[in-house]
Amino acid sequence: MTDIKESVGGMLGLLAGYVGHRTVSTGIRSGLVAALAQGGPATPDELAARTSLDPFYTFAWCRAAYGAGVCDRDGDRYRLAANLDTVLLDETSPAYVGGVFKVLEQPEFFDRFEASLASGERLWWDGCSPEFIAAVGGTGRPFYRRLVPDGLARVPGLEARLDAGCRVLDTACGSGHGLVMLATAYPNCEVSGVDGDVHSVDVACRTLAGAGLDGRVKVWDSPLEKLTVSEPYDVVINNISMHECRDIDAVARNVKAALKPGGVFVISDFPFADDDAGLRTAPGRVMSGIQIFEAQIDDQLLPRRVYDDLLRTHGFTDLGSAAITPMHAVTWGYA
Repeated sequence: MTDIKESVGGMLGLLAGYVGHRTVSTGIRSGLVAALAQGGPATPDELAARTSLDPFYTFAWCRAAYGAGVCDRDGDRYRLAANLDTVLLDETSPAYVGGVFKVLEQPEFFDRFEASLASGERLWWDGCSPEFIAAVGGTGRPFYRRLVPDGLARVPGLEARLDAGCRVLDTACGSGHGLVMLATAYPNCEVSGVDGDVHSVDVACRTLAGAGLDGRVKVWDSPLEKLTVSEPYDVVINNISMHECRDIDAVARNVKAALKPGGVFVISDFPFADDDAGLRTAPGRVMSGIQIFEAQIDDQLLPRRVYDDLLRTHGFTDLGSAAITPMHAVTWGYA
């Protein structure tokens, strides 16, 4: 039986996690993390001078950052802990998680959820702020960076097909950064994108134009539940969006129809915990927080095994899966 001390200890752990989260997000937004990454170790006074921040407040942040494991210390000089320049700041790295700290503090997450608990009023992407959309986009790019090319290379036979050149469709392509990665990694492929949100398609077109790919990559607007194509594809990809589809059975049917015989459907998504033990792991707890937002748009994160059942039901064969990180898994099947 759990005694009162253990219960208090558990709640103190949650409080410590909250303090650590706010310490990291404050350090990112204020430039303190970047100043340590770029300028090297510093005393709080030196760090305050670098960032034009109050010396005493900077001292308080340094101590909190040390306690959270964000910083190490030699005497009175603080330095960023190993690898955190990449993990918290490098948006081009597959290991980047700095954006998640920004997203979880957006009002659309817990503030709106709490305010709507009684009414159950739902939300959709067009009701979210531009800041929220930008923050979400920043968290989605590392999923693409893990997927392209390393994650796709785990699908048997796919890497050779992509290198040789084939038709690739990125469904729910969002802001288009994944399209840029696909077109760059596989220059012999004909890459297209589709998204159900008109604003996202507009952003994707601007992203492609900025990368000089607007003449090569086609993008159009369509809900995936109504997806049709004029010419079939060799590869269809869905990256961290399958769980947001209103009818995943309709999407799977449409993707099957959009693929050439022998074409492959790759689903890249969160592997949400499907048992009690998984929910109490660190990844499970973070994904439960993400589910707080997903519930507001009437969605739910899905266990990875659900995609096996989905693909099998709709006639896909040679199913397979791979864990890329504890919060990122790939599932595939052949038409």
